[in-house]
Formats: sequence, C-alpha cells, structure tokens
Amino acid sequence: MSILDLFSLTPAGLAIDLGTANTVVYVKGTGVVLAEPSVVAIETVDGIERVLAVGEDAKLMMGKTPENIKTVRPLRNGVISDLEVAEQMIKHFIGKALGRQGFFHVGPEIVICVPSGSTQVERRAIRDAASNAGARKVWLIDEPMAAAIGADLPVTHPVGSMVVDIGGGTTEVGVISIGGMNMSMSARVGGDSMDEAITLHVRRHHNLLIGEATAERVKKTLGAAMVDDAAAAKPTTALIKGRDIGQGRPKEIAITQVEIADALADCVGQIVQVVRSTLESTAPEIAADIIEGGIILTGGGSLLTGIDTVLALATGLPVRVADNPLNCVAIGAGRTLEDPVYQSVLHGA
Repeated sequence: MSILDLFSLTPAGLAIDLGTANTVVYVKGTGVVLAEPSVVAIETVDGIERVLAVGEDAKLMMGKTPENIKTVRPLRNGVISDLEVAEQMIKHFIGKALGRQGFFHVGPEIVICVPSGSTQVERRAIRDAASNAGARKVWLIDEPMAAAIGADLPVTHPVGSMVVDIGGGTTEVGVISIGGMNMSMSARVGGDSMDEAITLHVRRHHNLLIGEATAERVKKTLGAAMVDDAAAAKPTTALIKGRDIGQGRPKEIAITQVEIADALADCVGQIVQVVRSTLESTAPEIAADIIEGGIILTGGGSLLTGIDTVLALATGLPVRVADNPLNCVAIGAGRTLEDPVYQSVLHGA
C-alpha cells in the first residue's frame, strides 16, 4: 500500500445487517468481517453512564451484572428501541470493522438492512442512528431483498423467487422479481420468540426459572420444528440449570427434544402461516416460477431442525436452506455496494 493509498479520501463502504439478536458487518471488497451479538453493557458511575462493552463481551455479562451495570439490547423486533445505545453500538462496530483504515477515510457509505414491514418512523430512526454514528451516506435495503441477493437468486431477472428470512426478532417473507418486491410480509416472530417460549415452558412444566442465555443454548441444542417417530421413541435430552421457583435454590433438570418441539410449536405455526399468506397473495405467473425454484430459507432461525421439512409439507413446495444462512443478508447488502446492477434495490436516505 502506497502513502497515497493510505491517505485516500475514497469513502469506505459497509453493509450492516442490524439484527435484533446479532449484527453482521460486510466491508466492500473484503466480505464479512464481523458478526457479534447486538448487546451493549452500560456502566453507571456517579450518575454518568458510559459504554463498558459491546457485542460478544457484553453478551457474556447478561444476567450476571451488579446494580451499576446493565446490559441493553437496543433493537427489538428488528427495529431500534433505544436510539442512543444503538448509535453507540453501530459506532463501535464501524470502528472495529474498518480498523486502522477508519483513521484515513471520510465517513463510510453504509447500506443497512431493515424489515420489510417497518414503518417510516422506524426507518428514519435507523438512518439517524447510522448517520449519527459517522456514516457519510446511508442507504436502506429490505431484508428479504438482501437475503435473496446473498442467496444468489436471480432478483434482477423476470423470474419470481421466494425467500424466507427467519431472524431474531422477525420473520421476513419476500417474493421478488425484476429487481423489486412483488410481495412481502413480516411477522414479529423469530429466535427471540422461541427463546421466550422455551423459558415459559420450563417455568410452567418444571417450576424452573432460566435466563435468556440458557434458553438460547437449549434452542440451539434441542430446538426442533418437528420430531419424527424414531426420535420421539428415543428422545435426545439435555441438562439445564436454573432457579427452583418454589424453593428458591439452584436446580438442574433433564429436558427432552420432544418437549422443546412442543414448546416451539406455536412459533413454528406463526412462521408457516405468514409463508402461506404470502403465497396466497402472490400473482399466478410468479407462483408458477416459485414451484420451479422453491422457497429459500435464510437467517439463524433457518437452522432450527426440521423447519424446512415443516414448510415443505405445509406448502407442497421444495424448501432449502441457503448456503451461509447467518451471513446471507449482510452478503446480499454488501453486493449492492460492489455491483451496479443491484443499485436500484436501495432506498436513499
């Protein structure tokens, strides 16, 4: 790298999948450089608040902090619920993603993914947070469109494609053709809802109180959209720890995959319903294309065991999980910075 390159004023390009559970950052020309939990730890000293940790370090503190430290998740259901904390988190991730080159660039141009069902007020909050965090220019892209681009679907061609992005706060369903959203629906159900369902089930059926982190671990270990007869006959089990509600002391219990599948049944049912509703509203010619191309799943929720099978049975269509589903949305958003053919799918700030 020459000294001229080092001090180049060419703005850096970033794409950010600002998720309820995790934030993924893509740097133009490099790829995904960061994927961390959307969590901020804030310490209060003499009445003054300061950011103590962001991302993975902050998540490790969840449920274990003293009175003067709190952990905050600044996004709920895919949109910003705490603007100031969101700005701090975005600023931290921008600095971490750009590293030393951040010292030599003007403010980066940023593409941020937003839920297709978000309101203008919610979109403005996301733009403001990115701008206040140092962005020179902010573009927005609908999450289903970014997911489709990241999954290598022919979004600019006169062919209909369907993508289902199951994130932490929302499930986004998009039907895409010729660079536009032909149909989109959003349901506020995702990984967080599944964690809450597991917490509620364990409390009701085992009289045990568990934290968010434990519920998430159980989901990743035993989570399933369905359990076949063979698995039900010899169920997988795991030990979980929490606080006994009746006796108020620590307790460990065994829980089965069948129980967790039952606990998640309502969340899975809501995902199936939004997919079916989208299909029912899709134009006939595009529906014919979807029969050929099937449904593509992206997002962390697509890793739930059996979710593809459940959706295939409910719709009668082929369903497959995209390659690299966790980073698919960020990769798609990043490609809009690198390939002019995708510029039309961006919404200006």
